[in-house]
Amino acid sequence: MTDHVCFLQAGVLFDNGGTVFYSVFIALWAVTLLEFWKRTNAALSHRWGCSDFEETEERPRPEFTAMAPMTMRNPVTGAEEPYFPRNQHVCVLLCCQVVVVLIFVFSIILYRTITSFIIYKSSAISSRSLASRLASITASVLNLVVILLLSKLYVLLAKVLTRWEMHRTQTRYEDMFILKVFVFQFVNFYSSPIYIAFFKGRFVGYPGKYQTLFGVHNEDCGAGGCLIDLAQELLIIMVGKQMVSNIQEFLVVKLKAWWQRRKTFNLKEFNKEEVELCQWEKDYQLQVCEGLFDEYLELVIQFGFITIFVAACPLAPLFALFNNWIEIRLDANKFVKEYRRPVAERAQDIGIWFPILEFVTHAAVLSNAFIIAFTSSFVPRLYYKYTRDASMSGYINFTLTHTHKDVRVCCRYHGFRNDKGEHNPEYFHLIAIRLGFIIIFEHLVFLVGHAVNLGIPDVPQEVEMKIKREHYMAKEVLAENQVKVLVLMF
Repeated sequence: MTDHVCFLQAGVLFDNGGTVFYSVFIALWAVTLLEFWKRTNAALSHRWGCSDFEETEERPRPEFTAMAPMTMRNPVTGAEEPYFPRNQHVCVLLCCQVVVVLIFVFSIILYRTITSFIIYKSSAISSRSLASRLASITASVLNLVVILLLSKLYVLLAKVLTRWEMHRTQTRYEDMFILKVFVFQFVNFYSSPIYIAFFKGRFVGYPGKYQTLFGVHNEDCGAGGCLIDLAQELLIIMVGKQMVSNIQEFLVVKLKAWWQRRKTFNLKEFNKEEVELCQWEKDYQLQVCEGLFDEYLELVIQFGFITIFVAACPLAPLFALFNNWIEIRLDANKFVKEYRRPVAERAQDIGIWFPILEFVTHAAVLSNAFIIAFTSSFVPRLYYKYTRDASMSGYINFTLTHTHKDVRVCCRYHGFRNDKGEHNPEYFHLIAIRLGFIIIFEHLVFLVGHAVNLGIPDVPQEVEMKIKREHYMAKEVLAENQVKVLVLMF
């Protein structure tokens, strides 16, 4: 009974009225962050002269030109250009990889259910709730290992598929590669939390008519509800991934640097401390910078964790802050001491990463609305408080269904059902209130976000004035040159 009380107290810690306001705050923070990033991006692109970079025509990739099987007339320029027929098999492969991820998630669900039953039956643990909690923790750790392994595999697979598609320009090639990796990683990292938030405990059934899967009872939520299960899953996956990434960034970079120095010089010279190296020799020992793709991907995944599921795990932004403090120092050491100076490339913005961040922000609003409405007990408590008893003294009994098997035995379980197992009127009232809450929540956040979007211009006023001044000066110079040409002609 003690473990039930602990889990219930933990559930109340995450599931309370403040969660709603906190979720609204995080959603508005994400919208505001993207709006201020637009302003910063406009200022930086103007400062470095990249405002009109994307408007220039980009040449085809050499690989595309060399391997194109046919040519086709460009409808804009009228010139014959290399052309690849559109490949339809890539979408099929993408769907197959998503199915593979879902199969692994399904395997983790079966593992959690079977392990909970085995621990409860074959050990000294007398509480089924505690056995389920131990099985859930081990399943979360196993799920983290599978996620990390699949994430490496999917990056390689996305690279092969993108190369197979043969995109015309380098920008298009990079955008499609990033999009594939994001789709893979989105399903890979978030499928398990999505299952716990929206599906776990929904298809359990009731005493006398339990629903099974391959002869095993479907998973039910713990004593603290599905919200505490979701918080546990998020913390293990998010914090575990961050710890593994930080360890990899420190150890792998050091090992690669050591191996690079060992390859550059022979063993005798490598072991001599008195060997004096020129600066260019020291620079040659450094590793080649492979770009910022991994850094962008890590931040986007972290952004999803702290926004999409913040209603279930309010501590996620705090852990992300701690991780970023460490990440900044590791990246500084990596780019300053271990990598060669990267080759600068012009770019107007961060490319497809910004639409991905906007998608995550919109998904976060809908996800938090559904989590608060259907996964947490906020709506049922609010319904009971204003329709039954403001003191909430009988709320627990309100959420339990009583099934009398005989005169001496009474079975009580969570659910709004009558003695026949049918849903009672309160169940349908709560469904209507929950749907209404979702509509109000997302409309409120999107309305305020739209107001923020209108109130904060994408381009700062001083940058806009500089652009107008530059255009004016360019017209003046052009007009003066035209006058000089006319004077010389006549």
